[in-house]
Amino acid sequence: MDILIICLLLLATVVLLLIELFIVPGISIAGILAGGCAIFVNYYAFTYLGIVAGIITLIITIIVCVGSIIFFMRSKTLDRISLKQNITSQIDRTAEMRIKIGDIGITTTRLALIGYAKINDEIVEVKSTGELLNEHTCIRVVRIVDGTIMVEKAN
Repeated sequence: MDILIICLLLLATVVLLLIELFIVPGISIAGILAGGCAIFVNYYAFTYLGIVAGIITLIITIIVCVGSIIFFMRSKTLDRISLKQNITSQIDRTAEMRIKIGDIGITTTRLALIGYAKINDEIVEVKSTGELLNEHTCIRVVRIVDGTIMVEKAN
């Protein structure tokens, strides 16, 4: 019965480890549970089966975890679950093409560095040159860099 418990916990460790590494990356519940299962399976083996069985379980745990990661990476499973589409959509930048340096407009949202403004009857995303601008503040375009419209408060 003890060996069955160890095998089931070891299987749970491997499954949760693979889920953590390849499906839900980052520190998540699967990673915490995988670590908990690995620690408990070794604790259980040392406590109930003795030192020799505990060392053997520890070695088997390391070999099975590393081996399953290598096997999973070499298998075609990652290719089957990976995203294969390219994003081909583009942002509509026609409004930014009609705006020139020196144009005057008014903010439609609060500019906590980035927000929206109405310039030449076009609502576009703008970036403040540094100061916080409240909604309905008169602004002036000072720069256009890579489609980003930089504005400052108009005097």
